[in-house]
Amino acid sequence: MTESIERPASDPHLRPAGLRGVAADLSSDQRAFKNVSWGKAMMWIFLLSDTFIFGCFLLAYMTARMSTTVAWPNPSEVFALTIGGKEIPLILIAIMTFVLISSSGTMAMAVNFGYRHDRRKTALLMLATAVLGAAFVGMQAFEWTKLIREGVRPWENPWGAAQFGSSFFMITGFHGTHVSIGVLFLLIMARKVWRGDFDQERRGFFTSRKGHYEIVEITGLYWHFVDLVWVFIFAFFYLW
Repeated sequence: MTESIERPASDPHLRPAGLRGVAADLSSDQRAFKNVSWGKAMMWIFLLSDTFIFGCFLLAYMTARMSTTVAWPNPSEVFALTIGGKEIPLILIAIMTFVLISSSGTMAMAVNFGYRHDRRKTALLMLATAVLGAAFVGMQAFEWTKLIREGVRPWENPWGAAQFGSSFFMITGFHGTHVSIGVLFLLIMARKVWRGDFDQERRGFFTSRKGHYEIVEITGLYWHFVDLVWVFIFAFFYLW
């Protein structure tokens, strides 16, 4: 004789039948995100929309490059720097990539110490991330200046296809704007962390509940996204 074991109505393995089951399935995402804060959810939505924008830019770049009948400039020659009388291809781009990837490491450590409520280390690591980001933007400005002096414009360039200039300035400029905004936000948040705004629940913008450093994690999500986008730009624009 077997005994029938009754499961409670709240058992997640039980699914209502019929239209109620369909409604339960459709609302499962809402239940999954019930414990996610609005700030984090909104950041994920923003990053998703930004992914579509960068994806469209990169698709437009690939379409322009594959459809043009004029020779596309060689990135190893265009982005070479003369050091000690020798031309070194992509040296500046390699340094920029190393700096930006390193900033992801400092940002990750800042989030870690934020969870531990270590104000000093969190603020210093966020400041270090901002410095690395500012260095990246500075090197990008140098790169822009160099190419403009060499005759690159959004409508022409001395090495071949005219679409090269417009693609370069649009994609790297849009990404550089994201990095610049991230640097500014990092500086603001580092100051708030250092002053103890999140421990004292001091009034102001982006001040979360007392004792919560969630805004540091949200800032980290944005920064890691910016770094990830650069990996794709580096691969498609500089290595292809």
